[in-house]
Amino acid sequence: MAGNKSPKTIATINFKGGVGKTTVTWCLADTLATYSNASVLMFDLDAQMSLTQAVGLNEDSGSLHAAFGSWYDKSVSDRRTIFDAIDQYTKPGAHFDFPIAYDFIYQITKGLHFVPSVEDLYWLELEVFDRDQMKDFMRRLLGKIHHSSKVTDYDYVLFDCPPSFTLLSYSVLSCCDLVLIPVNPDFFASRGVSLLLNSLKMRIEPHPTPQIAVFMNKTKTWANSPTKETTFYMRQIQQICDRATKDHGIRAKFFDDAWVRERVGIKRAITGGGVPADLVADFQTLWSACLGVIK
Repeated sequence: MAGNKSPKTIATINFKGGVGKTTVTWCLADTLATYSNASVLMFDLDAQMSLTQAVGLNEDSGSLHAAFGSWYDKSVSDRRTIFDAIDQYTKPGAHFDFPIAYDFIYQITKGLHFVPSVEDLYWLELEVFDRDQMKDFMRRLLGKIHHSSKVTDYDYVLFDCPPSFTLLSYSVLSCCDLVLIPVNPDFFASRGVSLLLNSLKMRIEPHPTPQIAVFMNKTKTWANSPTKETTFYMRQIQQICDRATKDHGIRAKFFDDAWVRERVGIKRAITGGGVPADLVADFQTLWSACLGVIK
């Protein structure tokens, strides 16, 4: 049953592959849903479908997500996917009456729900749809979800965005509360952050650029603290965020105290049933930092 307060929205994005964008989105959503009373909705908006495939993997018989495959097939056949919502929204002269219920939203757990991706989103990457048509899509869709009496009232919505700037990315970034950018401690991180911050501002205009937060993922540590090499890259990224804020009017904040340490098995968090116990504190700290800028 929908309430009066709209959910807070966070979009995870980075145009560089391998930074852990999808895993971070999942771990943040899972941490929040597991360790608080919040209701969380998670979107996979990437045509590569990494998050969707991971949620649907059935590594062990009788696992949590064993029912996802049959639900997903029915959602596709009944035309209740994110692409079908876009298709209806962009039809000339059509009223956007796409139904919102649990045939569109999958219930992973009581507190964590999911809108999966579909292969048809690939056509959005070719920009078949018009930019002006798409700009208000996600805002309208979130409004329909918020006011639907057939789904829960969500406190937070998290988006796993594609690793490129698509029309759907534009729709999300122009209405979200926070853009979250994970980076890795390497030479390419600082240059990538600078290019990404400048690109976001140009791409989102004329909409105002939302609050942006950058944090270090896959942090190399020694004695539970970032290594000297990692600290060096963290200082570089801090300077880039400060410069972007000062010179370009971008609200870019670097979370110097909210980093996620490197763990070899972290990718199994999605298919293995949750965030590894030794990383829960990292993601709780990251979430607290996010709340500090979107409250």
